Amino acid sequence: MIRTAPEGRWFIAGAWVVALGLVLVAVRTGSPAWIVAAALWFALALWVVAFFRDPERNWSRGDRLLVAPADGKIVSVVEVDEPTFFQGRARRVSIFMNVFDCHVNRYPAGGTVTYRHYNPGEFGHAAAEKSSLSNEQSSVGLATARGKVLVRQIAGLIARRIVTDHQVGTAVQQGERLGMIRFGSRVDLFLPLDTRVLVHVGDTTRVGVTVVGEWS
Repeated sequence: MIRTAPEGRWFIAGAWVVALGLVLVAVRTGSPAWIVAAALWFALALWVVAFFRDPERNWSRGDRLLVAPADGKIVSVVEVDEPTFFQGRARRVSIFMNVFDCHVNRYPAGGTVTYRHYNPGEFGHAAAEKSSLSNEQSSVGLATARGKVLVRQIAGLIARRIVTDHQVGTAVQQGERLGMIRFGSRVDLFLPLDTRVLVHVGDTTRVGVTVVGEWS
């Protein structure tokens, strides 16, 4: 059985209620148009379940390694200014999630949440470079035994809801659920400059599984 995120259960229920209604109409009328409509909506209802999947991935890779905070594709690995949490230069690893990726986000390392900030903004294409500045986003900063880590959830073209689970002061574990973004988005991971990044542009990641970096 597929484990689903709580944020998606009303979407899933609504999709299947409509699917059932269309099937009943198609059976009663026998109309080809209604049969096609029911089949198409049935496929959409299956996709909604898959989109909100929340697989258990709660093992640890160890405090020397950092795991991917999101499923998706690496779209950039660059050095940037990060003035809010790092207050200086940092290495940014950006992961773009399409509508078929798991959208539950997880902590790349264990530590304590010491920073949280939500910034309203636009809903541009999340893979674009400017989205890291202009799009709606939620940032979570961690103090770990080895250094600072910042995870930034960024809304996309059709994402309209960012969920971030924990408040400042919460102790979290590597691979623990951080939150999720609905319907297509991006996650940026900021690391100290001396961290060894182990992924490259074009690589795919699995949330809580793929090792993306190693502390120096």
